[in-house]
Amino acid sequence: MREANSFDIFLLVLLGLIWGSSFFNIKIATYSYEPITLALVRVIFASLPLILLCKIKNIKIQAFSKEWKYYALIGLCNIAIPFILIAIGTSKINSYLAAMLMSTTPMSGSILAHFFTKDEKITFFKSIGIIVGFTGVVFLFFDKLIINENNYIYALITILGSTFYSIGGILTLQLKNKGNENVTTSTTFWSVIFLLPLSIFFESPWLLKPTVGSTIALLYLGVVATGLAWLIRFRILTVN
Repeated sequence: MREANSFDIFLLVLLGLIWGSSFFNIKIATYSYEPITLALVRVIFASLPLILLCKIKNIKIQAFSKEWKYYALIGLCNIAIPFILIAIGTSKINSYLAAMLMSTTPMSGSILAHFFTKDEKITFFKSIGIIVGFTGVVFLFFDKLIINENNYIYALITILGSTFYSIGGILTLQLKNKGNENVTTSTTFWSVIFLLPLSIFFESPWLLKPTVGSTIALLYLGVVATGLAWLIRFRILTVN
């Protein structure tokens, strides 16, 4: 592990901006797409430029190699499950509230990393950060103008989605030497495999009549907020 440099900080800020903008677009996409189908189309849009990138750079995609179980598990926990949960939550709450609830990810990530990694133990200052962050979330739940009896279940679903991001991030460390583009593309492949039958069985996506606006929002979610953002996230996780 090394200290973060200025380029790492730039990537972190860029990732925050991309993910911050994603909730608004998820809200727009939910107007036309059911949650599972939304997640499926999102990862399909993400897969296409990732495959092209691997072809251009002559990178072997190892999704079905002997380590396929790791790729599959990360695709499930880091993409398929949280994408569905966040789409469900965002369909019933405001996008700005979804963004605030997703800020619980560093808290759950710090707690999980303390128990499941060797060099990410909770320190005094990390503890202060977790306490402050948790206090903010509790404040949100007590503010009935933001979270009330009509939407608190969807708020909890959104937080659960953010927790799966943390779980997926820790699992991703198991493949830190397998290459940024390969891991991102391989896990996206597996998320498509998980989501496709669920979408067909539960939502009959061929009956949908999506609007242009929802589809453009979903295209942004796939290419930028998933494909590009996952490349940046994996780079941050594995280099620092």
